[in-house]
Amino acid sequence: MIPLDSRGPRPATGPVVVGLGGGHGLAVSLRALRRITDQLTAIVGVADDGGSSGRLRREFGVLPPGDLRMALAALCGDDGWGRTWSRVVQHRFGGDGEVGGHSLGNLIITALWEETGDVVEGLNWVGALLGANGRVLPVTEMPVDIVAHVAGLDLNRPGEVDTIFGQVAVATTQGRVVDLQLEPPHPAACPQALEAIGAADAIVIGPGSWFTSVLPHFLVSGVVEAIAQSSAERILVLNRTAQAGETSGYRSETYLEVLHRLFPEVRVDTVLADPSTVVDPDALVRSAARVGAVVEFRAIGRDDDPARHDPDLLASAFGSVLRRTTRHDRITPWQ
Repeated sequence: MIPLDSRGPRPATGPVVVGLGGGHGLAVSLRALRRITDQLTAIVGVADDGGSSGRLRREFGVLPPGDLRMALAALCGDDGWGRTWSRVVQHRFGGDGEVGGHSLGNLIITALWEETGDVVEGLNWVGALLGANGRVLPVTEMPVDIVAHVAGLDLNRPGEVDTIFGQVAVATTQGRVVDLQLEPPHPAACPQALEAIGAADAIVIGPGSWFTSVLPHFLVSGVVEAIAQSSAERILVLNRTAQAGETSGYRSETYLEVLHRLFPEVRVDTVLADPSTVVDPDALVRSAARVGAVVEFRAIGRDDDPARHDPDLLASAFGSVLRRTTRHDRITPWQ
């Protein structure tokens, strides 16, 4: 294949930012961040075992491409090319045939993995095709599964803990997740992902499904250590509402309490929270202090959906934090 650098260099501006997560939560962070920087890397979880991603994973032995696809689509520009390709890669085929239910982007990513024989190179090619404003990497190049230890699945055995397997099962559990691991355990991190963390001015964690998109990153070998050794500003974006199933009943401070309990070595500098969704601001401030963070209360939600973040408002919040905490004090405020 023609080397990617034959396209010529593209000038980069703004702080160097890494986003960790997956699914819709990471996508909205990326849509916000690309408004204020061109130096953006998404580090994406690869534990999906359902839908199109699960089918491709089982049939071809590849990483589940769905969350990687969503991140690439989120990095598409706002011009005609970017808007078109963002829609096209998200297009999902209907029908009951073999292609039914697949997203076109999942098929393109899988094809480029077969063509290049390299996960990262294949994703780089997809990003080049889309004109993505940033780079997308898997947190590990090994397909993994999430294993959760869950209490309260059986009302007749409220104190007993059961083990459930797979991202779909964990995301929809009616029990309370008390512990988390990956299978196989401690997979090696993608080297380029660790390099990106080490070079970052800021690391953005979340929002997203807490036990299936965000926390599993910290179970990949080297990720926690890389974040701890980084001098980057570490920003945690809190979810606006609890997710039915895995975080039912959670309040804003609960996410931080779980983070501190499961991964006490993970430290955060700034917690972004929407005040309209915080029941007890003082409790949140106390929980944030346990992970080393201060809370920045900002209106970052969509008016039409209580669960979703607004990318424009989130961009403004990110810009404010990054102007205050990084050397890039000339970041233009997002309006």
